[in-house]
Amino acid sequence: RSNSGETMAWPESVDTLLANKDGLAAFRTFLKSEFSEENVEFWLACEDFKKTKSSTKIASKAQKIYSDFIQADAPKEINIDFHTKTHISQNISEPTLSCFDDAQRLIYSLMAKDSFPRFLRSEVYKELVKKQQQGNQKRWLPFL
Repeated sequence: RSNSGETMAWPESVDTLLANKDGLAAFRTFLKSEFSEENVEFWLACEDFKKTKSSTKIASKAQKIYSDFIQADAPKEINIDFHTKTHISQNISEPTLSCFDDAQRLIYSLMAKDSFPRFLRSEVYKELVKKQQQGNQKRWLPFL
């Protein structure tokens, strides 16, 4: 259950939404309905990847991200431009913690400019706001 006001804060920015576990879950549900959940999954994989400390894990995680999201016909292939994809492909054999930064920026921008505004207009979001408001009324007006 999300805290009072959090649902209302999500429209502020994609960051606010992605940083909130309920917001992230709701956004994922919405993206699934639009068949574009690979975008948020890729973004989350990159966030996790950037925290990797061990060099052996860097290589294996990078390879997993590459095979899941970047390479041609990847199961969750993200929509990025040819130049960015080529650059990643050339550097994947010796990955660095920043090797997916350009692609992550592109996907973040796509979510922020495209998916996020649609999410805020969606029934998924409207239902959450309605539940939030009803929950708040019950809390403040126990005699109702």
